[in-house]
Amino acid sequence: YVRIGKNWSHGLTAAIHARIARASAARSGQRRGSYRPARDGDRRRTRNASRFTPPLADGDWTPQLAYAVGLITTDGCLSSDRKTVVQTSKDVDLLETFNACLGKSAPIRPNQRAFRVQIVDVALYRWLESLGLTQRKSLTLGEIAVPNDVFVHFVRGLLDGDGSVLYTTVVPNPRQYPLHTYPRLRVQFLRSRLRGLHDLHGWMTVRPPAGNHVPLYTLRYSKHESIRLLGELYADPSAPRLERKWRIWNDFISNGRETRIWTSRRSDGTGRHSGLKHPWAQAREGSNPSSGTDLDR
Repeated sequence: YVRIGKNWSHGLTAAIHARIARASAARSGQRRGSYRPARDGDRRRTRNASRFTPPLADGDWTPQLAYAVGLITTDGCLSSDRKTVVQTSKDVDLLETFNACLGKSAPIRPNQRAFRVQIVDVALYRWLESLGLTQRKSLTLGEIAVPNDVFVHFVRGLLDGDGSVLYTTVVPNPRQYPLHTYPRLRVQFLRSRLRGLHDLHGWMTVRPPAGNHVPLYTLRYSKHESIRLLGELYADPSAPRLERKWRIWNDFISNGRETRIWTSRRSDGTGRHSGLKHPWAQAREGSNPSSGTDLDR
């Protein structure tokens, strides 16, 4: 017999080859390949699926969009196929909020010990790249181009994605009382933006790399600065948020005891602190224990 290679039909048409003509006539009017209508939950993109429209100006940004960018900056990923955005979280409600913020309905699927959403949208992918996000962003992340008007919503996305809110009852320490942190993020630009917009200073710590891991950067804020910042983050009750972390803040402002303010006043020439200048006073705007600000100045 004569063995025919798999590329035998290249360059042939129905007009010049009988076998191709018979196959073409048999398949006339039929769809190519297996076909079934798309169902709810399918990852297949349908003809009527919504496409992402990037904002043309800073005024076109919405709180929902800035919040979603904050989530992607922390727990998101730009796939190597240059069209897929992946968001991972242990909180299913956070992924549902993420879908709603971008106007998507991508399915939520298990991902090892968490869940993930995959959004295939070239326009969204390229727009995120234009903001400063890249593949393997933990090694290359720098400043993210977010307008000042919605920057607080972006920061809330960072907090919900990869931050923590700590609420404990301890003896106040002016320099070691963090209320929330931002690990695994190059925080220089974040700290400078928050200082310029809200006069919040904070401080950064770094954990040296172990093995093949990169250094772990953490941005921390003291008790009173955290109260001010969280008050800004949760000022709008209709803005998207992770309820689990918001409840910690809500419990603090609802049931928390009055907080002391530490000052840098000296009692005598020995250089010892005189203790609490305003015992059990309410936190005032402008008091910053981490910087030693004296309220009487």
